[in-house]
Amino acid sequence: SCDASQLCNCSSMGLDFIPPGLTAKITVLNLAYNRIKRIQSQDLQQAVNLRTLLLQSNKISSIDEDSFQSLAKLELLDLSNNSLAHLSPLWFGHLFSLQHLYLQGNSYRDLGQSSPFSSLRNLSSLHLGNPRFSVIRQGNFEGIELLHKLWIDGSNLSQYEQGSLKSIKTINHMIINIRSINVFSEIVRDTLYSVAWLEVRRIAFGIPAEVQVLRVMSSSFAKKISFRQTLLTDATVPEIISILEDMPKLVELQLVDCRLLGTGQWKMQIQANQSQTLRVLTIKNLSIEEFYLFTDLEAVQDLLSPFTRVTVQNTKVFLVPCRISQHLLSLEYLDLSANLIGDQSLEHSACQGGWPSLQTLNLSQNSLSDLEITSKSLSHLGNLIVLDISQNNFGEIPDACEWPKHLKYLNLSSTQIPKVTKCIPPTLEVLDVSGNNLKEFGLQLSFLKELYLTRNQLKTLPGAAPIPNLVALSIRRNKLNSFSKEEFESFRRMELLDASDNNFICSCEFLSFIQHEARLAQVLVGWPDRYVCDSPLAVRGAQVGAVHLSLMECHRSLMVSLICVLVFLVILLLVAVGYKYHMVWYLRMTWAWLQAKRKPKRAPPKDVCYDAFVSYSENDSDWVENTMVRELEQACPPFRLCLHKRDFVPGKWIVDNIIDSIEKSRKTLFVLSEHFVQSEWCKYELDFSHFRLFDENNDAAILVLLEPIQSNAIPKRFCKLRKIMNTKTYLEWPTGEEQQQVFWFNLKIALRS
Repeated sequence: SCDASQLCNCSSMGLDFIPPGLTAKITVLNLAYNRIKRIQSQDLQQAVNLRTLLLQSNKISSIDEDSFQSLAKLELLDLSNNSLAHLSPLWFGHLFSLQHLYLQGNSYRDLGQSSPFSSLRNLSSLHLGNPRFSVIRQGNFEGIELLHKLWIDGSNLSQYEQGSLKSIKTINHMIINIRSINVFSEIVRDTLYSVAWLEVRRIAFGIPAEVQVLRVMSSSFAKKISFRQTLLTDATVPEIISILEDMPKLVELQLVDCRLLGTGQWKMQIQANQSQTLRVLTIKNLSIEEFYLFTDLEAVQDLLSPFTRVTVQNTKVFLVPCRISQHLLSLEYLDLSANLIGDQSLEHSACQGGWPSLQTLNLSQNSLSDLEITSKSLSHLGNLIVLDISQNNFGEIPDACEWPKHLKYLNLSSTQIPKVTKCIPPTLEVLDVSGNNLKEFGLQLSFLKELYLTRNQLKTLPGAAPIPNLVALSIRRNKLNSFSKEEFESFRRMELLDASDNNFICSCEFLSFIQHEARLAQVLVGWPDRYVCDSPLAVRGAQVGAVHLSLMECHRSLMVSLICVLVFLVILLLVAVGYKYHMVWYLRMTWAWLQAKRKPKRAPPKDVCYDAFVSYSENDSDWVENTMVRELEQACPPFRLCLHKRDFVPGKWIVDNIIDSIEKSRKTLFVLSEHFVQSEWCKYELDFSHFRLFDENNDAAILVLLEPIQSNAIPKRFCKLRKIMNTKTYLEWPTGEEQQQVFWFNLKIALRS
C-alpha cells in the first residue's frame, strides 16, 4: 500500500489492528476508517521517521502509554472520531515535533486534571471536544503559548474554570461550537487579548438579556468575528451591533448560514459610536423567512459609511434602498451574487450618488435580463473597474450600450448570449464570455489582455488583429478541430493559450506544427496532457504529442493516386497473363462445366439418339464427312453419327449444343490431328467428354489418330488429351488399304461395345 514517496494508504481495509512490519522508511501512514480498537507499544516502534499518522474513524478505546514514544518526528496526529474515554499526557510526551493534533469526536468528558499538551511546544492546530465533553479545568492548556487554530466542540460544555485558556498568549483562529451563553462569556473573558479571529457556531441569541452577558466582548481585541449557524432576532441584533461597534480592533464581521427571526423592525434605537475600524461585512446564506417584509434598514444607515467591502450572498436581496447606497461612501467592493435583483430594482439600487467609490461589483446569479438597462444603471459609477454579471439571462444583446467609462473587467459568462456586439465596452482589459452559444468572436477590443471563451461553439481561433494586446486566451471545450501555424503566429506574443478539451483532428499539418513548435510548451496551458485528437486511422482520444500519422494519412491524395495506378497496372498484368495462358478460356470452360454438372449424369435411354458424337477439326472435315461418315452410316447395320455441321440446333449456344450432343450419344469419337489440338472447340468437346468419362467410369471416348502428333505439338491446355492418350488405346488411320479394312473393323467394334 506504499508509493514511491513512502506514503502508505491502508484506509478502509477492515483492519482490526495496526499491521506489523512497519519500517523506518515510512513517512505517511493512513489507517483511517478501519476497525482498530487498540494501539500497543510495539505497533509503531520502528516507524521512527513517520511524519503523518491518520487514525480517525476507527474504534480505538485504548492506547498504551508509550505507543508514540518513537515518533519524535511526527507532525500530524489524527485520533478523531474514535472511542477514547480519557486523554493521557504520556501519549504525547515524546511528540516534540507535533504541529497538528485532532482529538474531536471521541467520548472523553474532560481533559483530565492537568494539561495533556504540556510537552507539545510546536503545536499549531488543536481540535478537541465531542457531544459528551462538559468540563474545561484550569491548567488543561498549560504548555501551549501559541496556536494557529483552536477548535473546541463544546455543544454540551457546562463547566469552564476561569483562566483555563489564559495560558495561551496567541490564538489566530478560535472556533467554538457552544450553546451556553454563560460559558461562552467566560471563554471570551479569558481570550479578550489573545484571539485574532473568533468564530462562534450554533449559538442562539434570542432575547436581549442573553446578549448583555456578552457585553464583555466590547473589550476584545479580536479583528474578525464570525457567527455561523447562529440564531438572531429583531430584539438582539441592535444589542450585538452595539457590542461590535465598541470593539477597538474589529475589522471584519461575518455571518454564515445564520437565521434571522424578524423583518428589521428593530424596536430600540441603536446608540453606538461609529466604529473606527470595522470595514468588512460578509453575509452568506442568511435565512429570513419573511424577507419580503424586510425594512429599508434606515436605522443603521449611519453606521455604513466606513465599510469598504460588503458581501451579501444568497440572502434573497431584491433591492438595496437608494438611501443605503448613498450612505456607502467608502464602499469599494460589493458582492450581491445569488440574490433576486432584477433590472428595475438595480436601477433603483444604483441610484445617482450611490456607491460613489465602488470599484468591484458582483451581480452574478440574479434576475437581470436586459443588458442595455443593466449597463445604463451602472454607467454613472465612475470608479467601477470590475463587473461580474455572469449567470443571468440576457439572451440577445443590443448593438450599443452605455457603460462606466473606466470599466476594465467584465464577466458575461453563462448569460445565454448567442453573439457579441459592439455593446461590449471597448475599454475592457479582461472579458469573460464563457458558457454561451457563441459561434464566432470578431470584436475590436484594442486594450483587451485576457479573453475567456470556454464552453462555446467556436470552430476557429478569434482573429488576432482586432485584439492586438491579448496575452491570455482560454478557448477550452469549444469545437476547434485544428489551428494552423499562421493562426498561432498571430498570437505568438501571448503568454498563455488554453485550447484543451477540444475536438482536434489529427491532420498532418496540425500535428506537424504542434509537435515541432517549441514555444507551444511555454504558451499552451496543460500541454500536452490535456490535448487529444481523433482520427479515423489513429487511436481516438490520443495525446497529440504521441500521435504519429502514417504516410497514407499525411499524403492521402498522392497515395490514392498511386493505389489507382497500381490497381490499373495489376489489372493490365492480369489481362496480359490471362491472354497468354488462356484464362478467359478457362473461365468460360469452368462456367460450362458448372452448367454441365447440374444436369443428370446420364441421359435416359429414350433420349440417346446417336451412336457417337464426332469431335473433329474443321480442317479435317473432308476425311470425316466424305470417308468416315460414308463408311459408318452406310454400314449394315448403319451407325447414327452426330456432326456439328448437320445436327447442332440453330440459335442454341454452342456450348449447350456440345453438351447435349455428347449426352445424347453413347460414344464420343475424337478425330485427332495437328489441326485438332489447335482448335478451341475441340478442346471443349474433349473436356466435356472427359467429365463424362470420369463421372460415369465408362469408355465413352474413342480416339482416332488421323495423323501422327508430336507430343511437344500438343498445347499445355490439352493436358486431358495427354492423359487420355496415356491411359486409353487409340486407333491410328493407316495409309494401306488392307490396314484400313482392319481399322474400320476395329472402329465399328468399339462403337458397338
